[in-house]
Order: sequence, then structure tokens, then C-alpha cells
Amino acid sequence: MSEPKFSETWTFFEGAWHEGNVPIMGPRTHAAWLGSTVFDGARAFEGVAPDLDRHCARINQSAINFKLKPVVETETWLGLAREGIARFGANAELYIRPMYWAQNGSGGGVLFDPETTNWCLCIYAAPMPQPTGNAITLSPFRRPTAESAPVDAKAACLYPNNSRALIEAQARGFGNCLMLDMLGNVAEFGNSNVFMAKDGVVYTPVPNGTFLNGITRQRVVGLLRADGVTVIETTLRYDDFLRADEIFSSGNFAKVAPVIRIDDRSLQPGPFYHRARKLYWAFAHARIDRL
Repeated sequence: MSEPKFSETWTFFEGAWHEGNVPIMGPRTHAAWLGSTVFDGARAFEGVAPDLDRHCARINQSAINFKLKPVVETETWLGLAREGIARFGANAELYIRPMYWAQNGSGGGVLFDPETTNWCLCIYAAPMPQPTGNAITLSPFRRPTAESAPVDAKAACLYPNNSRALIEAQARGFGNCLMLDMLGNVAEFGNSNVFMAKDGVVYTPVPNGTFLNGITRQRVVGLLRADGVTVIETTLRYDDFLRADEIFSSGNFAKVAPVIRIDDRSLQPGPFYHRARKLYWAFAHARIDRL
């Protein structure tokens, strides 16, 4: 079986930088078979890495919420991230992924041992998606609650559910999908947070413990409000999106991207999407801690 091809990658693991897709887990590693992994994702592009410090802080909070042991100080994560970014070209488009996982279980079973928490920092080339727009639909799969899953952490075990939602939507000809919470309210896209606009007001689902209040989401809300836009965080139903004037997403991987169709209704990238994307890019390039 041939090895999968990966983009240029550098990973800091066990005290050194390694090139390529370095092996970090074996078949007995608890995380490899029982999913005890948390991670975060930041971006570097055009010589900037917006909110890198917040992503480095959130990985440690995710570890705490997941009951792992955060063994790397936030400032250490940040320093290593800058060191790793410097291994690439000045304007490289990168994904920056700190990770924690449980190495061993207690008694060899489901319970993991937080004292065996291991970690790495993986940085790799990942082109920024062009904002060409997605067609979206409603997913039959839903986001779990805090009582049923570790939704207060950026935990790897949450993502297979989102992945099957995306696979199901793509099989029906859509690029993404809106996922509901257990009460039937819109939570998020399959891989990002969601915004909509109606009659000159921007709306986004209020964080209710079923999805992460994304760092890019928080930044977009703040930037729009500072620019005079009314942004309301509230409970939204799928019908609200069916009647929206425009819909767009926020997330670390693509930052701000438009929706061009919901079910059989076409949409245009609207003025609030364009405003949010312009404001975000201006914020990213204005930071005093540029790379």
C-alpha cells in the first residue's frame, strides 16, 4: 500500500523538529484507538498569523475541559509556532495545529491517564480556499449536548459526526450543511460557524454549549459591531436561513466565506459578507505582532 502524499510539513515532537508526517502514536496509544485527543488550529498567510496567541491559549483550555493535563505553557506554544512558521517561506499559507493526547489508559481500557498526556505541534502548507462560495443544505445529523459529548473542548472525537454530515451533504450535491442542536435550533456548519443577514441586521446562533464559540467567529462579531453593524446572537431555526438575504461562514481554515445557494434557492455574496471579510483582512494585517 503506497504512502499518502502530504504537503510540506514540520512537526515539533519530543524536543525536536521533524520533517514530514512523523509517526507519533502506536497501536497501544490510548488516543489512537479511543480518541482521547484535543487540538487547535491557527493560520499563517500573507505574513500574518491572526489570533495565534488565542489559539495557543485555547488548546490548553481544551485539555483542561477534556481532563487531559496541559503540559505546555501558552507562551511556549506561541514561541514554537513562530519558530516553526519561520521554516517556511515568508508568505506561506499554513495550518498550525497544536495537539494533546493521552498516551496510556488506566488498566488498559476506556479510562485514560491524564499523567501520560503527550503533545506535538504540527505545521504544514495548506492553501487558503478561494471564496467562491458553497451550496448548503440541512443535515440530518445533529450536534451533541454537553451531557453527551465534550463539546467544551476542540476534541477530535467530535469531528467524525461532522464528517459524516459533510459526506451526506456532498452526496446530495452540496458543499456544506447546517447542523442543528438537539432542540432543532441551528448550531453551525459542518466545519465552521455561521452568520446570516436579514433586513440590514446580521444574526448568528447564540453559543449554547453545543458548538464552539470560534475564535474567528468572535473576531468577526467584534469587528462588525465596531464598524457600526448590528449583530444579534440569538436562537435561529433553519427557516430563518431559508429566508435570509445572505449567509456566510467564519472559521479558522477559510476565515470568512460566502454561501451561494441554500437548497434550491440561489444567493449572492452579500454586502455584510464582503464587509466582514474586508474587516478581518484589515485586522489581520494591522496587528503589531505580525510575523
